[in-house]
Amino acid sequence: MTEPFLPPRDRVRIFAHRGLATHARENTLPAFRAALDAGADYLETDVHATLDGACVINHDPALVVAGLTRRIAESTLDELSSGERMPLLEDALREFPDAKFNIDVKAFAAVEPAVAAIRAAGASHRVLVTSFDESTRAAVTAQLPAAATSASSKLVIAALPWLYLGLPTLVRAALRGVDAVQLPERRGPLRLISRRTVRTFHRAGVEVHVWTVNDERDMRRLVALGVDGLVTDRCDLAARIFAS
Repeated sequence: MTEPFLPPRDRVRIFAHRGLATHARENTLPAFRAALDAGADYLETDVHATLDGACVINHDPALVVAGLTRRIAESTLDELSSGERMPLLEDALREFPDAKFNIDVKAFAAVEPAVAAIRAAGASHRVLVTSFDESTRAAVTAQLPAAATSASSKLVIAALPWLYLGLPTLVRAALRGVDAVQLPERRGPLRLISRRTVRTFHRAGVEVHVWTVNDERDMRRLVALGVDGLVTDRCDLAARIFAS
C-alpha cells in the first residue's frame, strides 16, 4: 500500500526549501541530495516551462545565461543551458525515487509539462502540487487526483474571515479538496499563524506549514504553536533540533 504524502507524524515535517544550498546551488540535484542527506522529509521546489515545453526547476521566471538575462517561457531548453543542462523536474523525480516533492508550479504554461513530468516518473503519489494562482493549481490537480495539494492565495483569502472568527466548518468549505495551507507567519499587518489559527485550521482538517523559517528560536516557537511543517533553507538545522 502506498504511503500517503502526509502520513501520521511524531515530529514536525521538514521541507527543504529549494534543497539545501549551503554548499550547492539551490534547486539543483546536488542541493536536493544534500537536503535528503541532512534529514529533510520533503524537497520543496519550483517549476517553469520553457518555450519548447520542458518542465525546468527554477524559482524565478528568468535567469542569466552567458551574461544575458533570458525569460524561461521565451527560451528553449538548449538556450537556457550553458555548459550543463538546466535541471528538469522529471530528472529530479527519477534521481530521488523515494523522495517526496512539494512542487510550486509558477506559471499556467507549466501545467501540462509538470503533469507530464510527474506522470512519466510515476510520482503522482509522492508529490504535493501548489501554486499561488488558483487556476494553475486546480488545472494540475484535476489531472493528478492522487497528488496532495496546498491552498492557493485565492483559497486562503476566502478562508481568512472564517479563520479569524474561529469557524472551522466554513474554513473547511473554503479549502475544499486541500490537504494543507502553506503560509508565512505574517502578511503585512495580518498575523496568519497563532495558536488559535493553527487550532482552527486543524479543526477544519488541514495541516499548517510555515515558510520560510531559518532561525532556531522561530522554529521552536512555531512548533510550540502546533504547526505541522517548517519550510526552511536550513533543513540541516531543523533536522538536528527535531531529530526523532
